[in-house]
Amino acid sequence: MQQPADSLLTRRGPLVRAARMLAGERIQKLLLAGFPARFHFRIELWSKGRFFIDQLEGATEWDVWARYLPTERLYEVLQVQDERALSLGKFADVADAERAIGRPNAAPIRARVSSRRQYYQATLVVEVLSERDLDEIARWLKGDVEPGITGDANPASILSRGIRTLASRLLGGEKLEYEATGPTFRVP
Repeated sequence: MQQPADSLLTRRGPLVRAARMLAGERIQKLLLAGFPARFHFRIELWSKGRFFIDQLEGATEWDVWARYLPTERLYEVLQVQDERALSLGKFADVADAERAIGRPNAAPIRARVSSRRQYYQATLVVEVLSERDLDEIARWLKGDVEPGITGDANPASILSRGIRTLASRLLGGEKLEYEATGPTFRVP
């Protein structure tokens, strides 16, 4: 995460970049097996509070999805923000797909004029073979594709969600989380 220059803090958000997200052999194997990879970015603006209690001032988030298209022998990368999908391209080489995922992205969250010190915090959650994937597979095996199409599926119970999470990890699914906190600054 790269913070904008002091003179630009109220006009631009931080520049966020992920590196080597598809470098792991395990993630590549899951992609080739047909499971999509989701990269969930969340950028928060915090202000330093009194008595060590900081206050969330704002947040923005977006997803980048990568999947392998076996019929085309290509990796497809999409960015989804505010329910809008933007194709970042299709790539024959995994390294090119990785560069698309890791391209610098200006987070649309700007600092505010305040007497308090502020800072940005970035979180990236990488997930392959998620609970949602297992739900869809289970529905498909039962012949029930309607909830996935209409979005009318009932929420799962906490117990079954826990079992699906465990099954996802046992089947080799990946879930990694990364965090970065920028330096504090003041915008008078």
